[in-house]
Amino acid sequence: MRTHVVDHPLVAHKLTTLRDERTDSPTFRRLADELVTLLAYEATRDVRTELVDITTPVAATTGVRLSHPKPLVVPIIRAGLGMLDGMVRLLPTAEVGFLGMIRDEETLQAATYASRMPEDLSGRQVYVLDPMLATGGTLVAAIRDLIERGADDVTAICLLAAPEGVELMERELAGAPVTVVTAALDERLNELGYIVPGLGDAGDRLYGTAG
Repeated sequence: MRTHVVDHPLVAHKLTTLRDERTDSPTFRRLADELVTLLAYEATRDVRTELVDITTPVAATTGVRLSHPKPLVVPIIRAGLGMLDGMVRLLPTAEVGFLGMIRDEETLQAATYASRMPEDLSGRQVYVLDPMLATGGTLVAAIRDLIERGADDVTAICLLAAPEGVELMERELAGAPVTVVTAALDERLNELGYIVPGLGDAGDRLYGTAG
């Protein structure tokens, strides 16, 4: 597994405001959207393309376009939905699947409660959206599902990651074609499984605490 921490001043600037507890939900949503687009730019450096012949107003030339099958973008509900617009802005022709996953706050184990994805992902590049790579259990479960469906190249895009989550993914997904792209690798997890210094509960900060 490869972990790529995006080192860019605009990424650091937007992440700092996301971390600030004074940042309200509308501002948080806007900045998360902008940050995801920056991360997606890095995450798609190896997106598969094919040559195509076109004619400009001046001459014939050869360019590139995204290959088939199209990339698949999979936000993990609910917090991953806040990253979807920023991702498809950069990949408007990608298809979108959905995974609903919930973490047991006592055991920290993840379980799937909803899924809307193609059964066969053979030959597909998949981009998984989850704001926080904390314990890693949710992403491990999600990526195993994708690989079992035939995905042969999976990239997880996260706003933040903790060393414990990265280590779990490296151990549980050893040998799998997985990349993690994140804005920062933070210090640690606290006793509640939250990233420190982190930014709190991404879902609550995106959408409030209703429900």
